[in-house]
Amino acid sequence: MIVRSLDDLTGTDRDVVADNWSSRRFLLASDGLGYSLNDTVLHAGTTTSMWYRNHQESVYCVGGNGTLTDLESGEVHPISAGTLYVLDGHERHELYAETDLRMVCVFTPPLTGREVHDAEGVYPLLTDDGAAEPVSPR
Repeated sequence: MIVRSLDDLTGTDRDVVADNWSSRRFLLASDGLGYSLNDTVLHAGTTTSMWYRNHQESVYCVGGNGTLTDLESGEVHPISAGTLYVLDGHERHELYAETDLRMVCVFTPPLTGREVHDAEGVYPLLTDDGAAEPVSPR
Protein backbone atom coordinates (compact mmCIF):
# COMPACT_ATOMS: atom_id res chain seq x y z
CA MET A 1 0.00 0.00 0.00
CA ILE A 2 1.20 3.50 -0.87
CA VAL A 3 -0.09 6.48 1.10
CA ARG A 4 1.22 9.98 0.37
CA SER A 5 -0.02 13.49 1.00
CA LEU A 6 0.77 16.67 -0.89
CA ASP A 7 2.69 17.85 2.17
CA ASP A 8 4.91 14.75 1.90
CA LEU A 9 6.03 15.86 -1.58
CA THR A 10 6.60 19.58 -0.99
CA GLY A 11 10.27 20.51 -1.19
CA THR A 12 11.39 17.03 -2.34
CA ASP A 13 12.64 15.86 -5.74
CA ARG A 14 8.99 14.97 -6.48
CA ASP A 15 8.10 18.69 -6.32
CA VAL A 16 9.08 20.01 -9.78
CA VAL A 17 8.78 23.68 -10.74
CA ALA A 18 9.03 25.12 -14.27
CA ASP A 19 8.30 28.59 -15.69
CA ASN A 20 4.65 27.80 -16.55
CA TRP A 21 3.77 25.08 -14.06
CA SER A 22 4.46 23.30 -10.80
CA SER A 23 4.00 19.54 -10.52
CA ARG A 24 3.94 17.25 -7.52
CA ARG A 25 4.71 13.68 -8.59
CA PHE A 26 2.62 11.37 -6.38
CA LEU A 27 3.44 8.20 -8.33
CA LEU A 28 6.43 7.53 -10.57
CA ALA A 29 7.87 4.59 -12.50
CA SER A 30 9.84 3.59 -9.39
CA ASP A 31 6.53 2.89 -7.62
CA GLY A 32 6.03 -0.04 -10.03
CA LEU A 33 2.40 0.56 -11.00
CA GLY A 34 2.78 0.98 -14.76
CA TYR A 35 1.56 4.59 -14.70
CA SER A 36 2.46 7.84 -12.97
CA LEU A 37 0.20 10.42 -11.32
CA ASN A 38 0.88 14.13 -10.85
CA ASP A 39 -0.89 17.03 -9.18
CA THR A 40 0.01 19.89 -11.52
CA VAL A 41 -0.78 23.61 -11.41
CA LEU A 42 -0.44 25.60 -14.61
CA HIS A 43 0.18 29.21 -13.65
CA ALA A 44 -2.40 31.89 -14.54
CA GLY A 45 -1.69 33.81 -17.75
CA THR A 46 0.67 31.20 -19.20
CA THR A 47 0.46 29.08 -22.33
CA THR A 48 2.21 25.72 -22.44
CA SER A 49 2.76 23.84 -25.71
CA MET A 50 3.19 20.09 -25.33
CA TRP A 51 3.47 16.97 -27.44
CA TYR A 52 3.62 13.69 -25.55
CA ARG A 53 4.97 11.70 -28.46
CA ASN A 54 6.21 8.96 -26.11
CA HIS A 55 3.37 8.91 -23.59
CA GLN A 56 -0.39 8.94 -23.34
CA GLU A 57 -1.83 11.33 -20.77
CA SER A 58 -5.21 11.62 -19.08
CA VAL A 59 -5.86 14.98 -17.43
CA TYR A 60 -8.66 15.83 -15.00
CA CYS A 61 -9.14 19.47 -14.06
CA VAL A 62 -9.98 19.98 -10.39
CA GLY A 63 -9.77 23.78 -10.35
CA GLY A 64 -9.44 26.89 -12.48
CA ASN A 65 -10.28 27.91 -16.02
CA GLY A 66 -8.46 27.78 -19.33
CA THR A 67 -8.51 26.53 -22.89
CA LEU A 68 -7.06 23.48 -24.58
CA THR A 69 -6.15 23.77 -28.26
CA ASP A 70 -5.52 20.67 -30.38
CA LEU A 71 -2.69 21.98 -32.55
CA GLU A 72 -3.37 19.31 -35.17
CA SER A 73 -7.10 19.91 -35.71
CA GLY A 74 -7.37 23.49 -34.47
CA GLU A 75 -10.20 22.51 -32.13
CA VAL A 76 -10.44 24.60 -28.96
CA HIS A 77 -12.00 23.24 -25.77
CA PRO A 78 -12.85 25.13 -22.57
CA ILE A 79 -11.23 23.61 -19.50
CA SER A 80 -12.66 24.03 -16.00
CA ALA A 81 -13.16 21.98 -12.84
CA GLY A 82 -14.80 18.68 -13.76
CA THR A 83 -13.34 18.49 -17.30
CA LEU A 84 -11.31 15.48 -18.46
CA TYR A 85 -9.22 15.29 -21.60
CA VAL A 86 -7.19 12.35 -22.84
CA LEU A 87 -4.25 12.55 -25.24
CA ASP A 88 -4.73 9.03 -26.57
CA GLY A 89 -3.39 9.89 -30.04
CA HIS A 90 -0.25 11.74 -28.92
CA GLU A 91 -1.79 15.04 -30.07
CA ARG A 92 0.27 18.21 -30.13
CA HIS A 93 -1.61 20.59 -27.88
CA GLU A 94 -1.48 23.90 -26.09
CA LEU A 95 -2.98 24.74 -22.73
CA TYR A 96 -3.73 28.34 -21.79
CA ALA A 97 -4.39 29.00 -18.10
CA GLU A 98 -6.77 31.93 -17.64
CA THR A 99 -6.51 31.34 -13.89
CA ASP A 100 -4.31 28.86 -12.07
CA LEU A 101 -5.37 25.46 -13.47
CA ARG A 102 -5.02 22.55 -11.09
CA MET A 103 -4.87 19.23 -12.89
CA VAL A 104 -4.51 15.57 -11.95
CA CYS A 105 -2.39 13.97 -14.68
CA VAL A 106 -1.88 10.26 -15.35
CA PHE A 107 0.90 9.16 -17.71
CA THR A 108 1.58 5.83 -19.36
CA PRO A 109 4.27 4.69 -19.66
CA PRO A 110 5.03 6.18 -16.26
CA LEU A 111 7.29 9.17 -15.79
CA THR A 112 10.50 8.71 -13.83
CA GLY A 113 10.37 12.26 -12.45
CA ARG A 114 13.46 13.43 -14.35
CA GLU A 115 11.73 14.33 -17.63
CA VAL A 116 12.01 17.87 -18.99
CA HIS A 117 10.07 19.16 -22.02
CA ASP A 118 12.31 19.58 -25.07
CA ALA A 119 11.91 22.35 -27.68
CA GLU A 120 8.90 20.52 -29.19
CA GLY A 121 7.22 20.05 -25.81
CA VAL A 122 8.12 16.33 -25.74
CA TYR A 123 9.13 14.35 -22.67
CA PRO A 124 11.83 11.77 -23.45
CA LEU A 125 11.00 8.16 -22.76
CA LEU A 126 13.28 7.38 -19.80
CA THR A 127 13.78 4.15 -17.94
CA ASP A 128 13.82 4.15 -14.17
CA ASP A 129 17.63 3.90 -14.22
CA GLY A 130 17.83 7.14 -16.24
CA ALA A 131 18.60 5.69 -19.66
CA ALA A 132 16.66 6.85 -22.69
CA GLU A 133 14.63 4.16 -24.40
CA PRO A 134 14.54 4.03 -28.20
CA VAL A 135 11.49 5.76 -29.59
CA SER A 136 9.55 4.62 -32.60
CA PRO A 137 8.39 7.44 -34.87
CA ARG A 138 4.78 8.48 -34.64
